[in-house]
Amino acid sequence: MASHIHIPKGGPVPDMVHFHTIGFQLIYCYKGWVKLVYEDQGEPFILNEGDCVNQPPQIRHQVLEASDNLEVIEIGIPAVHMTTIDHEMKLPNDEINLDRIFKGQKFRRFIKDENDWEKTATNGLQKLSTQMEDYTGNIANINVFKTDLNTLENLSTTSDINFFFILKGKCIINSNLQAEKLSIGDAFVLPKNSAYSLTECSEKLEMLSVEITDLNLIQS
Repeated sequence: MASHIHIPKGGPVPDMVHFHTIGFQLIYCYKGWVKLVYEDQGEPFILNEGDCVNQPPQIRHQVLEASDNLEVIEIGIPAVHMTTIDHEMKLPNDEINLDRIFKGQKFRRFIKDENDWEKTATNGLQKLSTQMEDYTGNIANINVFKTDLNTLENLSTTSDINFFFILKGKCIINSNLQAEKLSIGDAFVLPKNSAYSLTECSEKLEMLSVEITDLNLIQS
């Protein structure tokens, strides 16, 4: 499941402490900000534009407040999963255990402003790595890519699921499936072992990339 969620009017969010019986869940803040709190992770914090969290299976959490025009991208596997309200737990809770394991995964908060862009093996392509693979038990690899090149050729996928969301700019994706024009806010998915290229890329093209490396590793 991939969801693009928009909250036009900000303010306090009428949410309750809850958890999801799920195998993998990513929350990426696309625009605006949202205030969150998580079990065993200390005080509430602000997730700003470009930040994201790995939300491990069954971790208790609560959405507290949002900015006007908040937009988030949520990726969840499986698409249909159970959400349970915890009427007993209050967050933040007294215990802090940043290394706690939830069904083989750890909570991870990625802060964009505290990380640097890296050059990749593909000339002209830069990567902002979230290092999520170490926290998801190698289930997911999550990066943001950007380029100023007009064309990127000889690209390929190696993961079971390869999801891309256009954060800035536009391009044409050419694959063995078809050619599609893409612009800001669009998304596409490619299966494993797909060869593709990006053409007619605008300046400052930027994409969120979510690779689910091995579906067999996912447990809820």
